[in-house]
Amino acid sequence: MSSRNPGSITQDWDTVVLHKSKPKTQDLRDPKAVNQALRSGAQVQTVKKFDAGSNKRTPSTAVNARKLDEAGEPAALDRVSAEVRQAIQKARIEKKLSQAELAKQINERPQVVQEYENGKAVPNQAVLAKMERVLGVKLRGLKHK
Repeated sequence: MSSRNPGSITQDWDTVVLHKSKPKTQDLRDPKAVNQALRSGAQVQTVKKFDAGSNKRTPSTAVNARKLDEAGEPAALDRVSAEVRQAIQKARIEKKLSQAELAKQINERPQVVQEYENGKAVPNQAVLAKMERVLGVKLRGLKHK
């Protein structure tokens, strides 16, 4: 083991100060830098880009607005026809399923089955296909109102 001389070990107690270097040119995209430049009297050049800050497409919105004006009354959505409603209800009762059990088998909420049977639902082909598979009846080819 070597012996160390306590006097030979020195500690440097000078403080080290780190300064952030400022960028050589100010970024004038920063609103604070622009305001500071304006306050100091420096010239600031602004360039407005064509159609900047606009997310609207004026031609298509004008066309859509015109179509809405010409249409007058909003078109009513098609609802499930009486024929489809009765077919769902009849097949579900024959299979001895409740609305909740049918909903569980087709991976939908019970409210969806209830709306289909009450005629309040807007027909969705995917939901009708799942009901056809579980109930074993044809629902998608039936005539609507």
